[in-house]
Amino acid sequence: MGIQVQGNGGVIAEVDGTTFRALRITQRPVDYGALGFYRINGWTGTMAVSLAAAAQVFHARWTDATRLALIYKLIVAGIAPLAAATGAALSCQLESFMARAWTVDGSGGTVATITGNNQKERTSMGTTLFGAIRWASTTGLTAGTVTIDTHGHGGVIAGVGTAAITAPFANTVMPRIALLDADGEGQHPTVLVQNEGLGIRVGTIAFPAGMTWNGGFGMVWAEAAAF
Repeated sequence: MGIQVQGNGGVIAEVDGTTFRALRITQRPVDYGALGFYRINGWTGTMAVSLAAAAQVFHARWTDATRLALIYKLIVAGIAPLAAATGAALSCQLESFMARAWTVDGSGGTVATITGNNQKERTSMGTTLFGAIRWASTTGLTAGTVTIDTHGHGGVIAGVGTAAITAPFANTVMPRIALLDADGEGQHPTVLVQNEGLGIRVGTIAFPAGMTWNGGFGMVWAEAAAF
């Protein structure tokens, strides 16, 4: 015997087809209430030669005591060399990381303007409650007082040659890639509570000597009272 499913408004749910009779549904985002959904992207300036291993290039700290930040995407918008690497060809690694017990902000780089309507997906949404979002401008960021997980939770690697950057395909440009991507059906976002955060840093080896570069970093997130 079939069971009818009735919605909150009293409407009976419909099904499609005569074989599987799949229930018709409409996917919706997280119920954000008075909060909202947000996106940000930031570009570096000319980054220093041979950025050290584990140097941070993007980070975001959540400081609200009662609400949650739900991180759906953490993005490397791309890396482009501005001067050729010298010496031996090397890899170029970036990884995302989790930060906990973050009691003092980091410093350096570009601090995002996140007041008012900035970065909202809809004007009627609430202003973001992130404490700070920043990305590198010419050198790596200072971490602040924080405990960072031992291992990264997403990464990308690209080879970097030593030929002149005017030579076609001589140097690898790191493409746009999501280090964290929880935007698909049923995937769990990274959930931040007060004084937690996340970011992007160089991997286990320094960037190639002689190579200056320009890049971009971004994030997609929601803020909600519960999840």
